[in-house]
Amino acid sequence: MPVLYTHDMSSKKPFVLRIDPEKLKSLEKWAADEFRSTNGQIEFILDQALRTSGRWKTRNKNQTSNPDKNE
Repeated sequence: MPVLYTHDMSSKKPFVLRIDPEKLKSLEKWAADEFRSTNGQIEFILDQALRTSGRWKTRNKNQTSNPDKNE
């Protein structure tokens, strides 16, 4: 599966996520099935949901704007 968008880890903002233990267990299994970390799987799911809803546009590789701003 192609990478849709990647950026420097230093530009990511950490935050705490409270989640039901059973949901976390399912996410961990799903992530392992797709050879991703749990964090990577959550980001992948969020990226898909944001793009599908039209709330996040696919970025061009040559675009240099701030990835945290939805343009």
